[in-house]
Amino acid sequence: MEKTLRLAQEPQADALLSRSPLADLVGMLLDQQVPMEWAFSGPYTIARRMGADDLDAHEIAAYDPDEFAALLSAKPAVHRYPGSMARRVQQLCQYLVDHYGGDAEALWRDAADGEELLGRLKALPGYGPQKAQIFLALLGKQLGVRPPGWREAAGVYGEEHSYRSVADITGPESLARVRAHKQEMKRAAKAARDDGS
Repeated sequence: MEKTLRLAQEPQADALLSRSPLADLVGMLLDQQVPMEWAFSGPYTIARRMGADDLDAHEIAAYDPDEFAALLSAKPAVHRYPGSMARRVQQLCQYLVDHYGGDAEALWRDAADGEELLGRLKALPGYGPQKAQIFLALLGKQLGVRPPGWREAAGVYGEEHSYRSVADITGPESLARVRAHKQEMKRAAKAARDDGS
């Protein structure tokens, strides 16, 4: 079954995300301190600048670090912090080469259950517990990767009909709902801080 992701909200970038497990992992890695669409457009921008139609973990891991940083820094930059993100993307790709032969999909292909898959995601460079749970929810909700217990392992991000993260975004309307949820969370956190001071 062909999956169509709409995380970048840009057809060519979304087409790459829909067919490339590595692009999904890199987009999720970039998804911090920038708008989600910017982060998930990053893999397409990187592939294009490398003269390719997909990302290759071996090629990225072997790239000269200064040249790779320059590639991400060229205008428009792939991220607000292109230098540090270039390093993180290379670390992620090196990890995939070392542990999965450069095959990003191997990360989840044979996971026995949700907890095992969550553990594999948390072991990735640049993936903390929350990012790992969100990516696990994305795999389950939109990419059909559903080992036993995946919803439980994804925590609140695995809940049906929630609009908490990129896992729930299928177009502009759901993007707006996720943004509204995040704004509400920020307001609640600020109110809690203000009450405690």
